[in-house]
Amino acid sequence: MAGTIIVDRIESDASYASTINVANKITFSNTVAFAGSTSGNTTVVAAAVAGTSTLTLPTLTGTVALTTRTVQVFTSSSGTYTTPTGCKAIFVRMAGGGGGGGNNSTTGGTNGTGGTTTFGSSFLTCTGGGGSSTGGSTVGTGGTATGGDVNISGGTGQTGFYNGFSSGGGIPGGGGGTNPFGGAGGSSYNAGANAASPNTGAGGGGADAPTYNVSSGNGGGAGGYLEKTIISPSATYSYAVGAAGGTGSGGGGQPRPGAAGIIIVQEFY
Repeated sequence: MAGTIIVDRIESDASYASTINVANKITFSNTVAFAGSTSGNTTVVAAAVAGTSTLTLPTLTGTVALTTRTVQVFTSSSGTYTTPTGCKAIFVRMAGGGGGGGNNSTTGGTNGTGGTTTFGSSFLTCTGGGGSSTGGSTVGTGGTATGGDVNISGGTGQTGFYNGFSSGGGIPGGGGGTNPFGGAGGSSYNAGANAASPNTGAGGGGADAPTYNVSSGNGGGAGGYLEKTIISPSATYSYAVGAAGGTGSGGGGQPRPGAAGIIIVQEFY
């Protein structure tokens, strides 16, 4: 039977349940208000029918908050992460520190390895990129990652080159390794190396070889990278951000350090 039902008001005593069952749909021409406590959840459940259920919202003034998200970023040192009140899940992205670039000449020493980044002690771990040295010697290897839903090892630094131009001319050093955050340090001839972008965990560039019979420096390795979704997170997690690896000693070039690591925590409510 087709027709129209106009309901002026529906009331119910608190001791009784109130239910309205409509076979097809109800069209409200003005306002639908869910009264009750100012806390807790109001749930609207779509019918179990084949196809896609669509919630259509009219043009309105203000904000419709379907999901609230906050972000905390840690770029140095160590401490304790505290999960915000009401947070249902967190998404963690992090990287270990990058190794620095090596110096030029056969006397260039091995550079510093990047520090390890951790979240929840050993729960999530990204080791730092390896140290490097002169061309033809130690190349900075990438760090590793464990505990994530996605674990990606950092890229290995590029090998430096031997300058065999007796008539002059410079040779660039090796570029630093990279991970999904990017930012590796490069190198140019007669201009030294470039620094890795801050807090990417990328490796630093190796020093150039500006004169004959000199080997340029290798690039530093990048820190490992991971991603992890944590449902119903713990109240606290200890964390530590891996430091950047230093540059190679000896030689006369300008290698650059790697970048420190990072931890990014997105919080969902």
